[in-house]
Amino acid sequence: MHPEVSFHEHRTAAYIAAELRGMTGLEVTQLTPTSVLAVRRGTRPGRTVLLRADIDALPMQEENSFEFVSQNPGSMHACGHDGHTAILLGVAQLVSETPDWDGELRMIFQHAEEQNPGGAEELVFGTSLMDGVDVVTGLHLNSQLPTGVVAVRAGAFMAAPDNIHVTVLGKGGHAAHPEEAVDPIAVGAQIVTNLQHVVSRGVSALDALVVSVTYFQAGTTTNVIPDRAELKGTVRTFDAALRERAPELIERVVRGVCEAHGARYEFTFERGYRPLINDERVAGVLRQVALDVVGEARTREAQPTMGGEDFSAYLQKAPGAYFNVGSGTPELASDYPHHHPRFTLDEAALLTGVQMMYAAARRLAHD
Repeated sequence: MHPEVSFHEHRTAAYIAAELRGMTGLEVTQLTPTSVLAVRRGTRPGRTVLLRADIDALPMQEENSFEFVSQNPGSMHACGHDGHTAILLGVAQLVSETPDWDGELRMIFQHAEEQNPGGAEELVFGTSLMDGVDVVTGLHLNSQLPTGVVAVRAGAFMAAPDNIHVTVLGKGGHAAHPEEAVDPIAVGAQIVTNLQHVVSRGVSALDALVVSVTYFQAGTTTNVIPDRAELKGTVRTFDAALRERAPELIERVVRGVCEAHGARYEFTFERGYRPLINDERVAGVLRQVALDVVGEARTREAQPTMGGEDFSAYLQKAPGAYFNVGSGTPELASDYPHHHPRFTLDEAALLTGVQMMYAAARRLAHD
């Protein structure tokens, strides 16, 4: 009911910290103003395991009408991070009630997954969180999978979500005399069309690449050709070499179209999160945990997605793997896609998430 967007999760972090401090055997600290870390130090030998949950919401207006609808106008938990938080709090409660623990367990409630450069980047490279961590895991609830299904895969799982910003600089004029102007709208439209050739003709059909122009802003009225047009979009890749080539391929199209029509341009390529590549051994352990927790019928091979995740930052410091837990039940209308104004969860998925994370933490302490 009280979602907070990236880097503003003050009330959320305070609530989480208070809940954790009410549990026994946990050391609770805040490594950043809006993230919370809970640590359980074991009494027996074992690895140091990190579990991660993200806690931020999206800047969206919710369109649901149930009793726990957002009370913060313009903010909504439209990606299930409130569910991730609830799951890790549940795991923390179980851990606090477990008499003996092997190794060290760290549970990070991470801020700002939804906004580049991401909270994980700050925690991983700006704090001591990853010092001594041997293995890391986390989950994402998935409304496009049936509730209770667990999906795991080794290797490439989620893409690098980079951004492009293009300003087409034309020459303004009267709309009745386009020959006296350089129309940035017409040029921008050609850029949008020709950028599709980067994917269809510029790279191998076997390479995964998405280029989507999602923002086109120009003009103020009907009888004026403006002097500029703003375009923005996203570029998604798995492969590091293709990610390096992408800016050159895209700018080549922008430059060629602009030169052909007498326009100038400004181009910026903004790097987002790294691609999320699951460790094969850790993914294998998680698959075995899934078989134990939900059984073979509900354990699936996860499909790669061009969505991005800053969980990839943790994998720069320790081996790990990320997995999905299904939360989609059509009868409960919990199968709306993520980032939709009517997104919600089948709360039965929370139990599966707790069982998976708790069992994974225990297994990864040794396997």
